Amino acid sequence: MSHPTHPRHHVLSVLVQNRSGVLARVASLFARRGYNIYSLAVAPTDDESLSRITIVVDVETAPLEQVVKQLHKLINVIKISELDPLDSVERELMLLTVKAPAGKRSEILELLGLFEGNVLDVGHDEITVSMDDDPERLDDLENLLMPYGIIDVQRTGRVALPRLEHTRP
Repeated sequence: MSHPTHPRHHVLSVLVQNRSGVLARVASLFARRGYNIYSLAVAPTDDESLSRITIVVDVETAPLEQVVKQLHKLINVIKISELDPLDSVERELMLLTVKAPAGKRSEILELLGLFEGNVLDVGHDEITVSMDDDPERLDDLENLLMPYGIIDVQRTGRVALPRLEHTRP
């Protein structure tokens, strides 16, 4: 795991016009430059004309200043913000199917309860669970479930927003 004071990733929040092809242009910019995208999530905002793209890029392959300069050159980009892990809230969703024979199922459910995850589907010898949390907590649950036998896992990629001010005027 990366320590918050020495992040391995840049988290960029990019506000763009909600037009076809914008995501393709952003992704192709990264590919052309050889920047490694760790995760990418996109969805419309409360304003239907705008979308927010959350891009997590590898610090080693993508010098932040260069990435931001290149993104600003794209016509549909409105605003770019780097989200400091200490000053932002990050979440990711994970769906995971794990082997869960009768003799181990209660252990898995107890573990899932500790992480506040949810059971989505139950089969004869496996269960599918979901959890949304900080990406590092998802890593922790996934690592603890590995010995049981992970059958399949899918993660959404990070979404993030700046933390709110907690001081009163």
